[in-house]
Amino acid sequence: MTREPKGADDEGPLVDRATRSGTALRVILLAFVLLAAAVAFVVFRGQLDNEIVLGLLGILAMMGIFFIVAAVIGFVEVMPQSHSDTLARSFLASQPDGILITDADGRVIYANGAYGRMTGAKKATEVQSLEALLSRYRESSEALYRLTNGLREGREGYEEFRLLKPLGTHTGSGSGAHWYRLKARMLAGERRLGKKLHIWQISDITSERDDQERFFKELQHAIDYLDHAPAGFFSAGRKGEIYYLNATLAEWLGVDLTQFSPGSMTIADLVAGEGMALINSVQAEPGQSKTETLDLDLRRVNGQSLPVRLVHRVRSARDGAPGESRSIVLARQDGGSDQSASIASMRFTRFFNNTPMAIASVDGEGRILRTNAPFLKLFSDIVSRDDVDRGGKLEVFFHESERERFREALAAAKDRQVDIAPIDSRHPESDARHFRFYVNAVIDQSDEAPEEAAIVYAVDVTDQKALETQMAQTQKMNAVGTLAGGIAHDFNNVLTAILLSSDHLLLQARPSDSSFADLMEIKRNANRAAVLVRQLLAFSRKQTMRPSVLNLTDVIGDLRMLVDRLISGSNVKLKVEYGRDLWAVKTDLSQFEQVLINLCVNARDAMPDGGTITVTTRNISSAEAAAFNYRGLPEEEFVLVEVADTGTGIAPEIMDKIFEPFFTTKDVGKGTGLGLAMVYGIVKQSGGYIYPVSEVGHGTKFSIFLPRHIPEIVPASATAAVAGASGEGGVEQAVGASQPPAGPDAKEPADLTGKSAVVLLVEDEEAVRRGGKRMLETRGYTVHEAGSGVEALDIMQELQGAVDIVVSDVVMPEMDGPTLLTELRKNYPELKFIFVSGYAEDAFARNLPADAKFGFLPKPFSLKQLAVAVREMLDGAN
Repeated sequence: MTREPKGADDEGPLVDRATRSGTALRVILLAFVLLAAAVAFVVFRGQLDNEIVLGLLGILAMMGIFFIVAAVIGFVEVMPQSHSDTLARSFLASQPDGILITDADGRVIYANGAYGRMTGAKKATEVQSLEALLSRYRESSEALYRLTNGLREGREGYEEFRLLKPLGTHTGSGSGAHWYRLKARMLAGERRLGKKLHIWQISDITSERDDQERFFKELQHAIDYLDHAPAGFFSAGRKGEIYYLNATLAEWLGVDLTQFSPGSMTIADLVAGEGMALINSVQAEPGQSKTETLDLDLRRVNGQSLPVRLVHRVRSARDGAPGESRSIVLARQDGGSDQSASIASMRFTRFFNNTPMAIASVDGEGRILRTNAPFLKLFSDIVSRDDVDRGGKLEVFFHESERERFREALAAAKDRQVDIAPIDSRHPESDARHFRFYVNAVIDQSDEAPEEAAIVYAVDVTDQKALETQMAQTQKMNAVGTLAGGIAHDFNNVLTAILLSSDHLLLQARPSDSSFADLMEIKRNANRAAVLVRQLLAFSRKQTMRPSVLNLTDVIGDLRMLVDRLISGSNVKLKVEYGRDLWAVKTDLSQFEQVLINLCVNARDAMPDGGTITVTTRNISSAEAAAFNYRGLPEEEFVLVEVADTGTGIAPEIMDKIFEPFFTTKDVGKGTGLGLAMVYGIVKQSGGYIYPVSEVGHGTKFSIFLPRHIPEIVPASATAAVAGASGEGGVEQAVGASQPPAGPDAKEPADLTGKSAVVLLVEDEEAVRRGGKRMLETRGYTVHEAGSGVEALDIMQELQGAVDIVVSDVVMPEMDGPTLLTELRKNYPELKFIFVSGYAEDAFARNLPADAKFGFLPKPFSLKQLAVAVREMLDGAN
């Protein structure tokens, strides 16, 4: 019988050169000392009286005594019996894996019995180094090479390799292919050896690899079975992200599994129609699971619908949050005649859940018996699927004020009545949402639900209500605007006559006359009335705009000092935040200044205890405009101007009225109610939008969106055509670019006399025409008057064109001013023309050639303003 090498069962290692070498060294040292003493005694026995000999013997004696004493106290071990060394050797020898300790050069220092059995070594002389053992196989030699280099660089590691035959002949794992795991780590060598050691551990992992391969094959079989099962399957995470779907479901839906990655799609991507409302309605108790069977439609990749029955299981987290879900998908296919009832039921369920209208059936007490998916989605904030299953009452979906009407409609349905009037109701907890309910009686009750008394249909009419409210408000504002514009037109004529008459009387009166003060009061109040008329025209969007391209940063910067003066002394601070690189806008400068001033003054009045007015500007892209979600605001580029305060705010019940003319919350005598109305009109006439946002006690913010102006490239010929006349203070302008009229404080030309100039005055209002004629004649002009455009053409024909300038109203019966200008320019292309009007409507946009030139004087005007406008237009020809 062959003797096995010593190992774990033999209480000792196969090779332990470190222990043997240390023991031999100590024995040799002791023998040398004893031998030296004996030799000295024999050689020098006859010379014991010699001092040198005695000294030598003394030294050897001292060395012997020192060695004996050191051995006794344990400083020098003749036969070392270290308890820790014994434990270490026993531990290594008992390891089932092969342990090999080598020095840095690969020489074997220690090998346990398991290493011998694994490599086929029966005695110490047969133990081979790893290099000699593994270099014969490419796989193992490469692994050993990598580990050896790693140890030299101070890195530990392990490698696994496969050999066609086992390393030793005495392994119990057969003679086929084997897998091995080789680990390498470093250990500081013992001090007596004075070098570092490498510890190698080699394990036979063939059985472990066999188990892994068997498990992998079983897993592959399971996956293959699940993939090709006759039913679809998918699993989803907490947010509905799909982590797995089998090949069957992917084939049904047309999903390419090679392109699918976990989390790349959600359940909502698969479900068609309102099916997600059914899935979301399945909610489990915290820490529990819940399974429901749902009939719904899935959406194929090509957009087609796939009717399925879904067995949906969802698990809730311990905190009640939605958890992961697992779902089995069963295709609903047409079957034989014996399945006709089931198929009909599934088809009905499919149609029932995919209708765009919310439907619920109730019994005679109003308890819910059944609902469809749109119903659960529409009222998801009021009721859950569990509430429906527990027999909740439908009346909870009605506002408290409408519940009695629902009870009456339900009673009528129980009585089998038809044509039950629909019920409009607000959301029971929010006034922002509105619903319309249709209650229909159940005529033929089914065996499945004999207690069913009525079918209730619900429709969300929130947007419809908002549109109706907006339409009503728009119609109201337009009607008021039309009325205000008409009144302003007639009132302007009256004010013009009053101002011209007062100017005529003031020319004849002296400041010392008793009537002079009364005349000045008449003129002053007429000017105040003119301001109100301008506000009405701004609200009704009938004023004549003089748009120009503006940089709002410059406009607000110039206006800031004026606003500071207006709010000074009220403990209100003004803060301006300028946006960078603001786009240009095109609007009337003076009108836009009025907008900012009115908003800032209103903000000041809303902060009686002080506060901060913040004016902010910035650019708004089309995407940002859409994100505001303001009704009516298009997805375009705008420049946003926000005026916000920290005042008392605006009550919700009056928010819809703030832009109406003459509506004010101020005390009597402190406001006309036209400030915000004028702001609204100016913004709208500029093509912009204004939206207020307010919270009582926290302030108000007005957001003004002005369209971005992108300049157009104008041909040189057109540029020349619209150029104004040269000359001092010329007012000749092209369409839509009229200069502001000379105000009362404008610098008057040195000479306003007529100089024998002929003026044709065209005005349908007799008082204005008469006053204008008289005023111009006092300045030395020859004036011909006409009551309409047709009459003006006749007079021009009679005078054979001997007219220097025409002063005409814009809006007149028979023929308006722009049409008159067009007709006169056919025969007299160089004729000077001035329009006067309280508002221009759209008359300037009709029947005017592209190169038309004219001046403009808004009503009401004074004698001085009329004289300045006529004189400057005439001088512009020179």
